[in-house]
Amino acid sequence: MRLHTLTVQAFGPFAGTETVDFDRLGDGGLFLIHGATGAGKTSVLDAVCFALYGRVPGVREAAKSPHSTHAPPGRRPEVALELTVRGRRLAITRSPAWRRPKLRGTGTTEEKAKAVVTEYTAEGWKGLTNRPDEAGQIVSDLLGLTLDQFCQVVLLPQGEFARFLRAGARERVASLERIFDTGVFADVEKWLADRAAALSRTAARAEEQVRATAHRLAEAGRAPVPGEAEEDLESLVPWAAELACSTAAAAHEAGPVVAGAAAERDRARTALEEGRAVLERRRRRAEAAAREAELTARAAERRAWDAELAEAERAAAVVPLLNTADHRRTELEKARMSAGERTALLSGLADASASSPAEDLRTAERTRRDEIARLRDLQGDVERLSGLRREVEGLDGRIAKTRTELEHWKGRAAALPQRRAALAAELEEARARTGPREPAAEALELARQRLKAAQEGAGLARELAAASQRRIAAVDAAQAAHDRLLDIRRLRIEGMAAELAAELADGEPCPVCGSDEHPAPAEGDADRPAQEDEEQAQRAAEAAQQARTEAESAENDLAQRLAAAQAAAGGRDPEGAREQVEARRAALDELDAAAALAATAAERLAAVDAELERAREDQGTLTTELAELTERRAARQAEAERLAERLEAARGEDADLRARLTRLDGEAGLLRSAADALDRRASAAEELRTAEAQARRAAVEAGFAEDAEVRRAARTEEQRAALRERARSYDEELAAVRAVLSDLPAPDAAGPEPDLGTLQGGADRAEAALEHAAAWRDRLARRAERLADLRGELSERLLSSRPARERHRVADGLARLAAGTSPANRESVRLSSYVLAARLRQVVAAANDRLTTMSGGRYELRHTVDKAAGDRSRSGGGLGLRVLDAWTGQERDPATLSGGETFIASLALALGLGDVASEEAGGTDIGTLFVDEGFGTLDEETLEEVLDVLDRLRDGGRAVGVVSHVADLRTRITTKLKVLKTPAGSRLEQTG
Repeated sequence: MRLHTLTVQAFGPFAGTETVDFDRLGDGGLFLIHGATGAGKTSVLDAVCFALYGRVPGVREAAKSPHSTHAPPGRRPEVALELTVRGRRLAITRSPAWRRPKLRGTGTTEEKAKAVVTEYTAEGWKGLTNRPDEAGQIVSDLLGLTLDQFCQVVLLPQGEFARFLRAGARERVASLERIFDTGVFADVEKWLADRAAALSRTAARAEEQVRATAHRLAEAGRAPVPGEAEEDLESLVPWAAELACSTAAAAHEAGPVVAGAAAERDRARTALEEGRAVLERRRRRAEAAAREAELTARAAERRAWDAELAEAERAAAVVPLLNTADHRRTELEKARMSAGERTALLSGLADASASSPAEDLRTAERTRRDEIARLRDLQGDVERLSGLRREVEGLDGRIAKTRTELEHWKGRAAALPQRRAALAAELEEARARTGPREPAAEALELARQRLKAAQEGAGLARELAAASQRRIAAVDAAQAAHDRLLDIRRLRIEGMAAELAAELADGEPCPVCGSDEHPAPAEGDADRPAQEDEEQAQRAAEAAQQARTEAESAENDLAQRLAAAQAAAGGRDPEGAREQVEARRAALDELDAAAALAATAAERLAAVDAELERAREDQGTLTTELAELTERRAARQAEAERLAERLEAARGEDADLRARLTRLDGEAGLLRSAADALDRRASAAEELRTAEAQARRAAVEAGFAEDAEVRRAARTEEQRAALRERARSYDEELAAVRAVLSDLPAPDAAGPEPDLGTLQGGADRAEAALEHAAAWRDRLARRAERLADLRGELSERLLSSRPARERHRVADGLARLAAGTSPANRESVRLSSYVLAARLRQVVAAANDRLTTMSGGRYELRHTVDKAAGDRSRSGGGLGLRVLDAWTGQERDPATLSGGETFIASLALALGLGDVASEEAGGTDIGTLFVDEGFGTLDEETLEEVLDVLDRLRDGGRAVGVVSHVADLRTRITTKLKVLKTPAGSRLEQTG
């Protein structure tokens, strides 16, 4: 990767547009980036990172936006970088998210982050993407480095590598993991630990199942679990076999005892059953003999039941006919009463009476039905007449309304022309007072901007006064700190002889005269300042000078902002600007009011014109409509009068046609009802005669002389069924008693009475003995069966648990080995640390190539698996660093190196790390790299050696930029990029 040009605009401390030509800077191979503290040297490197990755490194990323506070609010922050990577020349332009002033109104609006990537090809520049996420992906794919890795490999931060030298294992792990992707090995460690934990839980569950089965087996066999089973589960197998076999043998021996008890129980039970059978047969014969005597005494009653049932069966055929004759008789009486009631209602009719026959009544009914049909044909005329009368009434209302509206519009058509003339004059007058609005609105907006600027200027004036006071205080403090530093240095120089004498030792040469004897060493004041006092005063003076610079910058910035605000306000104070805003607002309001009045007058004139046109149109329409309505009313009135005459003739003496229809319909109904009643009376008389003849014939055939005999002999079906059931029950009971007597002959009743109590007691004792023996045997058998099942279950549990226990043993050993806690891991190094240690060995080897030169062959870095000084972590080995001092032949802790020695060691380490990281990223060639700060700690000779090493980095066309404010480097490095700090923002100046 090689950088060509960098252009920044409104970015960080750079308010304007600044360009860096890296091609020209890199022509000499080594170039210097220098400037005052806070000028923006690091911001140049931040711009490179932002162009590539869209972010800046470190804590500066937390800032909301890198938009320059020195730039005008509307200037877009932008970074453009042109570079070559892997043979491809790219141009990347990025703009961060920022807030710009709104184009209309006040306030700000947010602009989204943007990115454009183009590539130079044979056809010219070709666009690759304009999406920020795709731009970052293209850069990551080509460079093969993340932002953290890029900052470590290309932007060599010496302070971080100095901390890396002195850090413990945990801090070194964090640093190396940011550069080398070893996450997969950490994932392997975690996976092994999780896998071991999961298998541990599985093995524990399997062992718990084995122990649970053993406890159930001990409970069933009433024997304790052996103590050695807690350590060796396999010891449960012989213990379970012994317990199951002994219980099975005891269950087998209980079988003959149970068989003898069962035989004794069967003999006692047989004797008891035989005694009960004898007693039951004697009881049944005695009961059967007594019941036979009772039934024989009731033989006459049994014969009476048969006779009663025979008469009832004969009467059953006659009773329905008698009931039918009674029903017909009742129906005849009802028909006679109904006929009398219906004929009595005919007394008011002229052509019918109560004595008229049914045929005459039906003739009168037909006459009335015919007249009803004729009158119903006229019913439509009644409805038509009603509709015509309603229509005439409606037409009368419409005619009156139309005449009223016609008179109204005649009056409006006469009055509106005068009203229109007045409105036209009013409109002309309003238009004369209006004018263009845009100049007045622009003048008002300009006055508002001046008011805002005047108000901002008043606030800035107050801030500037306060800033001036702070600057004066900072200048005084800086001068006092500088004076104190000079005083301390003067006192140290005056007491330098005493300070050197304090370091003299007997037998050692004096660094001034070289003598081994020191007869009169100089003595100084006890309160003279030491080197620490001078260093402290130096830091205080530098801090005071920094505060002075910042206070002066703040004052200059406020002064410029105040001048800009006063220029924008046009020299007006806030009160004058406010009066101008009010005056221009009043002028704009007056124009708006005149325009609104003119618009209102125009609308009213248009409304009057529309109303006049409508009045003329409606006057003609209403005149036509009134003539049509008058003609239609006359036609409807004539038709209504004709229908009224026709209906008057049809109603006769009734009130109207509807009343006549109702009367005729009622008379026809009475006539029909009376005729039907006379017909039902004649039919009922005939049916009664037929029913009486049938009943008489059936009674004679059944052997009854009178109807009364039939009714006395009659029984219901339920009563006849009860007689039959009573006879059947008597016969069946008598037959059953006689069957019992025949089955139990009299000789069986003789003999002694069996003693059931004695027999029952013997049977109960035999049964209890059997139950006790059987329960004893069953308990032993169940226990033996349960123990056999549990023994098999125990064997299965042990067999199934062996793979889980073995897997856990293997996984736990691997997890502990990878975690560095296993005895087999002699160095207690984690797997991820081991991989990082291999990378660190490569880095150390690459670093020593340069450290040997920079230290004059004195120092060499050594990688060790030992822990760093003060590291107490359990598995922190593998990332130790030591420094071999060739002058003493001893290894030293990096923490014992001086400031300059630490710088060259960390620089060598940074360069070595860059080489290794580049190779891992796919061999990306780093054509431009930067070394940031740290040169101030070197003496002149070491500085020369370091510059020689950096100069050799130019081999292969590499450009090396040194970022430093050390003055001596400005004379040694001719190609320079100077960052100038001004109150209006920083600028870049390129020389060489």
